[in-house]
Amino acid sequence: MGDINDTSNMPSALAPARVIADLKELRALTGDVHGAQRVAFTPTWTTARTWLQRKCEEIPLETHRDSAGNFWATLRGDSPTQLLIGGHIDSVPNGGWLDGCLNLVAAVEVLRRIHSEFNGKPPVTVRLVDWADEEGARFGKSLFGSSACAGSLNMDEARLLTDKDGISLPDALAAVGITFDRVKDSHVELKNAAAYLELHIEQGPVLLDKGLALGTVLGTFGVERHAITFTGQAAHSGSTPMHSRRDAFLAAARMSPEIYKIAQKHGGVCTIGSCITSPGIVTSVVEECRITLDQRHLDPHVLAGMLAAAHDAASLFAHEGDVEVRWERLWQIEPILFNPALIALADEAILSTGQPVCHLPSGPLHDAAEVSRAGIPTVMLFVQSLLGISHNKLEDTTPEHIELSVVALDALARRVMRSIGTARG
Repeated sequence: MGDINDTSNMPSALAPARVIADLKELRALTGDVHGAQRVAFTPTWTTARTWLQRKCEEIPLETHRDSAGNFWATLRGDSPTQLLIGGHIDSVPNGGWLDGCLNLVAAVEVLRRIHSEFNGKPPVTVRLVDWADEEGARFGKSLFGSSACAGSLNMDEARLLTDKDGISLPDALAAVGITFDRVKDSHVELKNAAAYLELHIEQGPVLLDKGLALGTVLGTFGVERHAITFTGQAAHSGSTPMHSRRDAFLAAARMSPEIYKIAQKHGGVCTIGSCITSPGIVTSVVEECRITLDQRHLDPHVLAGMLAAAHDAASLFAHEGDVEVRWERLWQIEPILFNPALIALADEAILSTGQPVCHLPSGPLHDAAEVSRAGIPTVMLFVQSLLGISHNKLEDTTPEHIELSVVALDALARRVMRSIGTARG
């Protein structure tokens, strides 16, 4: 493994340490003792956006906001063929200081280097995009801006979304100057896009456990998310013998260790994230128990097998407990595999920093998945996450690894620019 402090292959105009300084500046501007507070469509998010726009215009780049509220900064090149480098500046409440904004601040630094090297006129057009509301923290709908731009946003579903105060998504968008019915007009932004790159903190412990700084992301997990409701019979907890109970909670509870077995067998991840019982009093056997199940895998066939195994287990436990079971699909997204050619270039970029290559999937969803669904060649880089923690003020990465990730993103951008310039030239 190479020395992470060796910057001999780093372009002279690239200053990774400046990225860390800018990230700290953003943290001080839009965070508090509890963490980042850049929830989309709030005043703090607007403050962060203004800060980002100012950084882009210092280079200088052309900036504008599209009809879905996505922010674009463009360095026009000799060719209209476009390299996109994206991320999101919004955060969850009390979020981490790197989730989302690392990729944007690093992208600003890469664009600064490109502008300097080519005297403001690179061979291809390079654009930064800050996707609106990647997190979905306010309305429970992730990837809003990127899915609108990609054309995959379900407008009927999104129209009905409300926040905890009862404010609808269309009304919240109107408050920041976005017309809900026109958000898909943003698709025009992708007209000349030839490649999309995204850098992100891993948000998990894989790279940490391997002792590695960087990884190439193969794609994003597909997701099957369901509510499973077991229905038995309420009965007095004092007078009803154990052997004659129709306990809905018992059947549901048996699913917890079973989904760990399913995940281990298939190599994916399974989570029971909530459990609600009725009547929900200490003096009654549970009549109804509703649990939520989230299953994820990179292979669609394996994901289907995991879901089938969970169905079989639920039916078995319901039968043995003399209760009924019903399923409700809450959400589903297919696995997204990133572009093989860009994966190879990402590997080269990591190797150029002196680090070994590590391939890994992404369990969390990212805007990159929506861009890929739109047919644009896409790849992501991960940088190690200390403690494997994200969506938490404890989220962190060493300064050395942050700087290394900026160098790797720049090396990848350089290679992709050459590739798409040759292909479209």
